[in-house]
Amino acid sequence: MSDTISLPWASDFHCHLRQGDMMDTVVPMVEQGGVRTVLAMPNLTPPLTTTQMAVDYGTALQKLAPNVRFILTLYLSPDLTPDEVAKAAAAGITAVKVYPSGVTTNSDWGVLDFKVYYPTFQAMQDHNLVLCLHGECPSDASKGICILNAEERFLATLRELHEAFPKLRIVLEHATTKAAVDCVKSLGDTVACTITAHHLFITIDDWAGQPHHFCKPVAKYPSDRDALQEVVRSGHPRFFLGSDSAPHPRRAKQGERPAAGVFTTPILVPLMATLFERLGCLDKLEAFISTYGRAFYQLPAVSSSDARIVLRREALEIPESYAIGSGSAQVADVVVPFMAKQELAWQIDGF
Repeated sequence: MSDTISLPWASDFHCHLRQGDMMDTVVPMVEQGGVRTVLAMPNLTPPLTTTQMAVDYGTALQKLAPNVRFILTLYLSPDLTPDEVAKAAAAGITAVKVYPSGVTTNSDWGVLDFKVYYPTFQAMQDHNLVLCLHGECPSDASKGICILNAEERFLATLRELHEAFPKLRIVLEHATTKAAVDCVKSLGDTVACTITAHHLFITIDDWAGQPHHFCKPVAKYPSDRDALQEVVRSGHPRFFLGSDSAPHPRRAKQGERPAAGVFTTPILVPLMATLFERLGCLDKLEAFISTYGRAFYQLPAVSSSDARIVLRREALEIPESYAIGSGSAQVADVVVPFMAKQELAWQIDGF
């Protein structure tokens, strides 16, 4: 087996790049992780609900990482009228993110009734925008819904949306269950699914009591992780990388109510290579981190003349933490990465 792998720069179709000092810290790490195309999530404070807000955010991101292509998104809210959808499409905005109310970080402005937005979804279908779904129902004890079954209970809504808007491209984000995998596979070619690095590694036992592995949706049972691993091993073209890398300061992760989010940005491609080698499917890595997602988002295919990265087989120790802003890790607030202080089998030449 070769000790080097040549790959195109990866495309990450779900990433949280934050704002303020955290944005200044993590955006330059995108390339460090082997990525040069990234779909930026809009759940800031306040959320990106208008075209101009998204365009301004994209300008700020581009200044921090000039070599990276940032795909911009809007946060579904009452401000997103059909007219605003047309304006967004004309400005080059690619997708709209849906957060059911209260299910994750900065989702307090989220959706309570999907049918209210059917005119917006029709406009998105007409203008070829992508609908990105955080696929969970809000927890509700009276309905028997909790964080362990919230994704599975949401799948009926996914089916309804696909039936109502069959030409609308829909992405079920960060799937965590066998039920979600089976549902997406059963639907048409306009429905796809992102899978994170961390959900391919962990199960419920790995985040219970470990706040830096806690995210929403939570990792589920070993059988669910097996289903995620199997679909990427099979090379299904409608399942592709969306890291859902979501940094929080350590104090927010280790507080009384830990913030939801796992941080993988600076180690993303080495993390994926390590996993795909363990699964015996390194030959499927390029398609998962580049080809499939780019095809679904209708981006240009990578050509033989495009720049590439080289992975070499050499142990990479994941740092204990990364300083936020200009301070050192000892004195400043820090963000703790996934699998901190553990070793990966691959690293990128030049980083």
